Amino acid sequence: MPPTGNPPSADTSGTVAPSSRRHTLRSVAPVLALCWLAVFFDGMDVSVYGAVMPHMLDDPGFGLTPGAAGTIGSWTTFGMLIGSLATGTCTDWLGRRPVLVASVLLFSAGSAVCALAGSPGPFGAGRFLAGLGLGGLMPICLALVMEFAPPRRIALATGLLMTSYHVGGMLATGLGLTLAPAFGWRWVFWAGVLPAFVAAPLLLRLLPESPGVLLAKGRTAEADAIADRYGIARPVPADAPAQGAKGRLDVIRALFHPGARWATPLLWLASFCGLLLIYGVNTWLPQMMRASGYGLTSSVSFLLVINAGAIAGMFIAGPIADRYGPIKIAVVWFLLTAAGALLLGTHLPLALTYVVVAATGVVLFSAQVMVYAAANRVYPAPERATGIGWVTGIGRTGAVVGPWLGGTLAASGNGQLGFTVFALAGVMGAVAVGLLPVRCA
Repeated sequence: MPPTGNPPSADTSGTVAPSSRRHTLRSVAPVLALCWLAVFFDGMDVSVYGAVMPHMLDDPGFGLTPGAAGTIGSWTTFGMLIGSLATGTCTDWLGRRPVLVASVLLFSAGSAVCALAGSPGPFGAGRFLAGLGLGGLMPICLALVMEFAPPRRIALATGLLMTSYHVGGMLATGLGLTLAPAFGWRWVFWAGVLPAFVAAPLLLRLLPESPGVLLAKGRTAEADAIADRYGIARPVPADAPAQGAKGRLDVIRALFHPGARWATPLLWLASFCGLLLIYGVNTWLPQMMRASGYGLTSSVSFLLVINAGAIAGMFIAGPIADRYGPIKIAVVWFLLTAAGALLLGTHLPLALTYVVVAATGVVLFSAQVMVYAAANRVYPAPERATGIGWVTGIGRTGAVVGPWLGGTLAASGNGQLGFTVFALAGVMGAVAVGLLPVRCA
């Protein structure tokens, strides 16, 4: 199995170059905080569509139907798929920071297009544009956090990063509950333009570049200075992504080298299932619960509750995975997600439903984070950004299928069947993760 952390760095004489600071989560907190901010807006933008969809469907002047709503949700995730697949290669070539800033600006522009759209067609184009930016953002932040985090705290650091996704989702739900009824759903999308003015300048000014990328570009002194500043090991040539077109192709081929030949497609399948669940639930949970007989306000509130459960889940899953391994935790979490989905398909008393929604949120979202943590164990540093980019990118096909499938079921009057479909996706995800080679666990 490839090493999961940065190896001890060496100077040109072959001696170890000690870091000037102790390598702890506290020493790399600035990197984690900046990536947290970027993913916060990612979560807000992704969740906002599900939060305002009931209001959009009730807007007679806009002309949105349940079938078209599901298709538009898939346009968003199709853009994410393209963004994710391109990100690993682009960041190894151009650098993590400039591509991350470009991603933030891109999905902010997409939100502006959505706010201005007068019909479903232009609105869908805006969601596709936002998807391109969102797809690139997550793999970059994951790769940076995994590069800077202490090796034995990678699952915890990844979980802490992903709490921001759900805080953003809760904010989107809050905006859907407050802004949309009072001022109209367009104002919620205008809030999605804020990252261009808040996050982008901060990232451009304060976020450090990857030491491995700097070393690959021959900027050794800068790479060593950043490593020393944050207490991480100085990069060595083995940490640096290959440069040039041939190097990029070699990195992609390396995803299928003997150590990852079976792990790569299994990670893709697990990511497909995890993201089908995440985007299907975030897009259609309010409408599915509404079809089950709950009121509009309660149905949208469930989205807030499931994201609150997800935040708690990140704090629970990270430390447990650091102790027992992300593979075992991912299997259990996927199975518990399946059980939660089946329970939500029954009409329980309202108070008990809130409990089940929160408990499902605890395991649903962190199951996917454990897939990313497992990918970190499969791919060494030079391949990590590309490997995670492809795991998230191929997984985005599940994010495409989830909203589309939910829309298709809703349009045919079988919205409640979505709970069964989500349960099956949870079981499939557990099987895929469980089949990963033992050396990756």
